[in-house]
Amino acid sequence: MNSAGLFRKLARSGLQNLAPYKPGKPIEELEREIGRGDLVKLASNENPLGPPARILAAISREHRNLARYPDGGAFYLKEKLSGRLGVSPEMITLGNGSNDVLEMLARAFLGPGTEAIVSKHCFVVYPLLTRSLGANLVEIETNDFQPDLVRTLEAVSEKTRMIFLANPNNPTGTWVSKKEIIYFMNNLPSSVLVVLDEAYFEYVQSEQYPNGIDLQKDYENLIVTRTFSKAYGLAGLRIGYSVSNPEIADLMNRLRQPFNVNSLSLVAAGLALDEKDFLDESISINTNGMKFLEKTFGRLDLEYICSAGNFLTVDLGQNALPIYESLLQKGVIVRPIEVYGLPNHLRVSIGLPHENERFSVALAEVLSNLQS
Repeated sequence: MNSAGLFRKLARSGLQNLAPYKPGKPIEELEREIGRGDLVKLASNENPLGPPARILAAISREHRNLARYPDGGAFYLKEKLSGRLGVSPEMITLGNGSNDVLEMLARAFLGPGTEAIVSKHCFVVYPLLTRSLGANLVEIETNDFQPDLVRTLEAVSEKTRMIFLANPNNPTGTWVSKKEIIYFMNNLPSSVLVVLDEAYFEYVQSEQYPNGIDLQKDYENLIVTRTFSKAYGLAGLRIGYSVSNPEIADLMNRLRQPFNVNSLSLVAAGLALDEKDFLDESISINTNGMKFLEKTFGRLDLEYICSAGNFLTVDLGQNALPIYESLLQKGVIVRPIEVYGLPNHLRVSIGLPHENERFSVALAEVLSNLQS
């Protein structure tokens, strides 16, 4: 029996023309392919310090409980988050990374006949979720890579259910101020949900940056998502959360998979909330690394998008893929972002000082070779 194409036709229409998310190859596989074992990975916006030592020790002790299911309600972590954030536990939904939370939200509120609004160059998961559920995606042009909230308000229709807004945005690193968000929320129908994705909020160092959790107390249609993957160095454990109106959280929990957060993640996240010194060190390394890369791009006469995250996106003025490949051959992994509509750009995560230096030297050599 020839089943070619049969199962695609049976799938939901929104899935049929979607391209799957493509993560980078494992670093071990890349080392094997290019024949060197000293790769520097600056591609996934991870914390270059890794997890705090105290968390690694706690995880090693937790192996005794691996035969048991994790706490499905995440009682202790929710209590700790509740106290730290000043919200009730009923407002918190935990996920296998904040992506899991984003998917719960999309599945709860999006479907055929509804719309979601995003900014151009937004995080790739927002369009993927929207289209997979058969909802219509409305993409708003940015203003010099900044989200245009006025145009977004103008695009709202009776079909609009959800607006995704990353603050800061990945892959551009741009952000919107507290004043802008308040104006936006005040002029938005309360029936339209705003998903404020704060995956990188710890890195922002401006008094004008809004704390989404504080704003959520004034706007019941505002949902804030956060993660432990970035500043806390727990990307491999996959744990994130949202804070929302309890009614929204209740709907999300009806979709949440049982035991969607594993026991190691629950332990690590709970301890991470007390790692202030580690967080301060992570932010300091990021700040210094950002300045170093900005100087590198300035010296090479390359434009870049000013970023409030733990990455910097640089405009190479030409197709970035050959430069990405050449950097890879020199043992440096960065992220091509053509999928975001930026074929001439590369996104570079901030690494440790020696990693940033390695990238800087490699990029200068690659560009010099292209000009000769």
